Amino acid sequence: MFPHLSNLGINDPSQIERYTVRQEALKDVLKIYFRKQKGELFAKSVKFKYPRQVKNVLVDSGSHQYKEVTEISRNLTLVIDELNHITTPEQLSEQDLKEKILSDLRHLEKVVTSKIQEIEHDLMKLK
Repeated sequence: MFPHLSNLGINDPSQIERYTVRQEALKDVLKIYFRKQKGELFAKSVKFKYPRQVKNVLVDSGSHQYKEVTEISRNLTLVIDELNHITTPEQLSEQDLKEKILSDLRHLEKVVTSKIQEIEHDLMKLK
């Protein structure tokens, strides 16, 4: 039913909770978040990178000047269409947005702290 998600290796789309898309240089980064399973500390997520399509667009027909522009990959738009059928876009109030940002910040803090502890533990093994 969702062939583009299946091509990404996502066999159970019902577990998808939300997704984000952001641009990094000449790539678009799609991150898909899954529902947190019982006993998991953090929800699982996967990240996919799509190169942006580069096109030359005529800016001035009199002088034949072209400008290089980038746009989202067609494959990514197809995946996003499928994701939009599964998820409902969030309409957050300003207060909800503040709470979400604080929640994301606390989550990031936990992830970074955990990673630092893991690296310190690995470092102690070397002594």
